[in-house]
Parts: sequence; structure tokens; C-alpha cells
Amino acid sequence: MGFEPTISCVTGMRFKPAKLRPRVQIIITQNNLVYNKNMSLMHKNMNNQKVSELLRAISAAYEIKGPKANRFRTVAYDNAADAVEHLGSEIKDIWQEGKLEEISGIGESIAQNLSEVFEKGSSKHFKAILSDLPPSMFELVKLNGIGPKRAYQLSHELGISAKNSIVDLEKQAKAGKIANLEGFGRESQADILKAIADYKTRQPDRILLPQAQKIADEILSWMKKCKKIDQIKPLGSLRRKASTVGDIDIAVATEVPGKVLDHFTKYPKVIRILEKGKHKASVVLVNNIQVDLIVMDPDSFGSLLQHFTGSKHHNIALRNYAKDKGLSLSEYGIRTKNKLYKFKTENDFYKFLGLDYIPPELREDMGEIEAARQNKLPSVVKPRDIKGDLHLHSNFDIETSHDLGVDSMLHMIKKADGLGYEYLAFTEHNPSQSGHSESDIVKILKRKRDKIMRLNENKNYSRVKKVFNSLEIDILPDGSLPVSDKGLETLDFGLVSIHSSFKKTRAEMTKRVLRGLDHPKVKIFAHPTARILNKRESVELDWEKIFQFCLDRGKWIEINAAPKRLDLPDYLVREAVKAGVKITLGTDAHEVSAMDNIAYGLAVAARGWAKKSDIINTRSLKDFEKLI
Repeated sequence: MGFEPTISCVTGMRFKPAKLRPRVQIIITQNNLVYNKNMSLMHKNMNNQKVSELLRAISAAYEIKGPKANRFRTVAYDNAADAVEHLGSEIKDIWQEGKLEEISGIGESIAQNLSEVFEKGSSKHFKAILSDLPPSMFELVKLNGIGPKRAYQLSHELGISAKNSIVDLEKQAKAGKIANLEGFGRESQADILKAIADYKTRQPDRILLPQAQKIADEILSWMKKCKKIDQIKPLGSLRRKASTVGDIDIAVATEVPGKVLDHFTKYPKVIRILEKGKHKASVVLVNNIQVDLIVMDPDSFGSLLQHFTGSKHHNIALRNYAKDKGLSLSEYGIRTKNKLYKFKTENDFYKFLGLDYIPPELREDMGEIEAARQNKLPSVVKPRDIKGDLHLHSNFDIETSHDLGVDSMLHMIKKADGLGYEYLAFTEHNPSQSGHSESDIVKILKRKRDKIMRLNENKNYSRVKKVFNSLEIDILPDGSLPVSDKGLETLDFGLVSIHSSFKKTRAEMTKRVLRGLDHPKVKIFAHPTARILNKRESVELDWEKIFQFCLDRGKWIEINAAPKRLDLPDYLVREAVKAGVKITLGTDAHEVSAMDNIAYGLAVAARGWAKKSDIINTRSLKDFEKLI
């Protein structure tokens, strides 16, 4: 039977060979290889991780097959895999918008092949590249220190099975068979056994930004006990505030690197030291997350910080920009023909290149270098610029079928007061239609309205001047709202969102959303893609139509700051801002402490190039009231 291959594969990041390699899985549905009965449906679940895995598999295949000309293809596919892995949005959504080639690192050829995968479930080109390679080699590439060529040799010469590749390799190593292979030996055999042990305790998935931030903060707190540290900063996707983070990298400025690295490896939550050199150490924590620490002389700390913050594609573009000026860049500084210039700060590093300082959130090769050259970078919106939270759930019993908040309205108002807000909106979910008549729902909403009126009349807080009565309303599958006009009239304004029937077609879902947004009382489209990071993909929508509708009708689109959502995603924020659509920020907090998550919504806004003027709740209370 001539089945087409469907694959899922991850290899290690080539520019960080010391990292533990993430999980690798390959399924090829051809001849005697593993057949996936759900092959025809695989393309519908091609999220960023799976696409990145696919691209790394193709890179590995090119490296095996040679000749040297394939080196350029290997690099191209690795760069594309890196780009997809660190996207703040689902690549399938970007494909549906016809903008794959706008992703830095994805050229015309790769975009065409990926389009074929999304449309048909597989690519003829990918099939041809992978068809004659043993699937077990893609399993073995996940092991630290085993590249594609060694993985191919082990699979081919030892007859490693596709189903239990790692288990088979471990048995062969313990039996001493690897040591007898050409190019290996006993030392290599021991290294492979160690790599297998490391693999068994690896962190399997990218983690959410707040989780990574918490882990990093704990490490930074420990490291600051070392008196030999001048400066310490996180690096990579964590510093750029991407929605998910693969592992944690930290930079330290010090004149005594040995003492700093010793202190780092003694961190109480370290379960294993992977590497410890003169300038770098890698450890695995109790939660199986890898952390790398790099030390640098304080005089070059700015260069180090810039280099390892990335993104990779920003750095490539920056190197090309510098090359045109006769300069070369590295973590040590900027070199001319005759001299290496060192930089204590990133500000000085960018200034030397004739550029404004580029905030980490913007370093994604999305035009930021040219904007920095022309003094046209957007100013990052600060927490102090936010005047109110427009998406909050209190414990007011609205008899909803969804989740209630756990804290009282008063408790949340006092928290908002402490954050310096002028206003906030309570947006409990609409009352459940199950067991409630229309008149019941109106009575519940009137009860809530009266409660908020009393809160506005009897203030015992200082900064908050007004509490708004709002509601998060389900957009039902047909686009109707489960609250009557009479019920909606009790509100100051409403939010609408999708909580069910996520698999409709793009046209059906767009029609559904536009109908839900159409009511005059509705102002905000909340968590608009309905994604749950690492769990549920975005719904399919025609964003050009959505944006135009919002412009025509005066509707706003939310950046939901809940860590599991961070929705609207950053690339769509940028498209919305370009279109002139206004954005709101809401934490979707169901308890008081979650109101601090506004910081993550601001990170998404920054990555989407949103300015203060683009965000509705940077307005004063007076101006906000005019808008609604």
C-alpha cells in the first residue's frame, strides 16, 4: 500500500549542543513502517511543536544524505524550526492568513511544503526525503551528543527497532555492542548510556511564561546571595517574554566566575549537574527543567546579554546590518578590523551600531532594526499606564454554568486600588440557560447591577473612582447570545467570547463571531482565538473581516492576560494595530492574585508593537466613559 508519510519529530537545537534534546517521535505510514490510523487527520492537529518537529526531521534527513550543498538546506530547515518553535501564535493561523513567508526564517520553498502539509496532511517533497531512512534514527537524535549521522549509523548497524528505539539502544550499550562499532569505542558507549539517563528526566514540553518566570525568580533570589555577582539577568525567550519557554538561561556579570558557578551548582533544587566549565554550567532541577548559567566579565556584559537574549533571527539580521558597516558581532562585543569594542550595557551596544535601544520583546526580526535606525520603535506600555482591568470574575453568585470567582467584589476593588487603577469591570459569566427562564436571568442581572450601584455609592477606597457592570457572554454556536435585550440593558457594556463548538469552519466561525459582536451593548471580543496554550489550538477566523467589522462598529479586541491564554496572540495584535483596531487588556482574574497577570498581557502588547494609544484602558475614566 502506498501510504504517504506523516511525521512528528524533534531534534536538539544545533546552536546549543549542550542542551538536553527534547522528545522525538516519528511516524511514517509507508510499507512496513508504523502506520497511524489517524493519518488523514494529523494535519488538523499540526501545532507549532509538531511543525517544528517536522522541520527538524527534514533537516536531519538532509544532513544524512549529503552532499555538502545540503548543508544550506539543513541550516534553512533548522532556522525555520527555531522560528516556529518560538512563535507567539499558532503557525496554522498564520498559514490561514496567507502569511507564512512573513515569518522570519521561512522562505518560499518551505512555506509551499508546509502549505501542502496543512492542506493534504503530508508533503510529496517531505515524503521523498524521509522515505528511505530508518524511523528509529529520529528517535535516537533526541539523545544529547547524538547527531543525525551517528543516529543513522546506530539504527542501521545495530538494527534498532522503531517502536522501542531508546530501550533497544540501552540494551545494546549495556551489552557492549556500541563500543565495537567504527568511530565509537567504550568512551562513546558510556556517553550514550549517560545521555539515555539524562533523557529519562528531561522536561517534555515548553512551559508557560509565568511558570518559567517563577522558576527563574527563585534562582535569581538564590544567586543574589553570592556577593561576587555584579549583575544577573534572564536570557532567551524568557527575557523576550514569549508565551512559552523551552528552558531557562541566565547571565551573570562577575570578575570571579568560579565562585559564581560553584554557588549556582549548589542551588538546593538541582538534581543533576550536566556540565560545569570555566564560564558556563548546566543543571537539571527537581521539576526536570534545564537551567544554564553563563558568566561574563562586567565590561562585556551588555554584549553577552544582547547575544543570548536573541531571538536567533533578530541576531542574524543584526549581524547582516553590522556586516554592511564593516563590523562583526559576538557575545564579547563588536569588532572592527583592528579592535574589539566591549559594552557594559545593551544600550551602548545598540548605540554603537547607530540604533535606538530595541526592547527584548521586539527582537524577532519583524522590522525592528530598521525602525530603530529611523527612531520609529513603539514605546513599550508600562503597568503605570493601565488605568483599569476590564475582565474580572468575582464570587458574586450569578448562577452560571461556568466557573465563579473566589474573591468578593470589594476584595478585588481594593486590589485594583493598590494597583493604582481608576476603574474596573466585573464580567462574571452569563447566567446559565439551564433551569433559568428569560425573566430569571434578567432578575439575576438586575441583582448584580444593584450590587455594583451600591459599591459605587459607598466607596471606602481611594484611587478607584468607578466600578463598571459588565458580563462575559457566550457566543452560542449559531452566533446568538444567551441573554435577552432586556438583560443586556442592565449592563454598562458586555464582552463576548467562545466557550464551545471550537471545530467549525473558518467561514462558519467568522459568521458566528460577527453575529455575536453585533449587539450595541457588546464592546469587547474576549480571548478571541479561544486557544489554551499547550492544550487547545486557536479557532479558525477570517481576521480581516473581524478587524474591519470592529473598525466599522466601534468594537474592541482583548488581549487576555491569563497565562494559559495570552490571547489575542502577539502577531495578531500587530495586525490589529496596523488595521487601526483598538485593544483592551483584561486579566480574566478569578481571584485577587491573578490581577497581577496584567504584566503578561502587557508583554503580549509589546511583542505586538501596540502603543499606549492603541490600548483602550490606558484612557482616564473620563475618556473611557465617553468611549462606552
